[in-house]
Amino acid sequence: MGELTDKAKGIANEAAGNVKQAVGKATDNERLRAEGVAQERKGEAQNLKGSVKGALGDKV
Repeated sequence: MGELTDKAKGIANEAAGNVKQAVGKATDNERLRAEGVAQERKGEAQNLKGSVKGALGDKV
């Protein structure tokens, strides 16, 4: 995957994770909130991977 693909997937996962966290908190569903935290972290990692690829010229 290229830099932009990784960044886009990362942003999407962060957004979905934030929504899951909000719904989990609103419904007092700790499992859904935890899934949201995990998905947000996954998105942050994907976004970072895209940034590293950009800095290294997609050689990662």
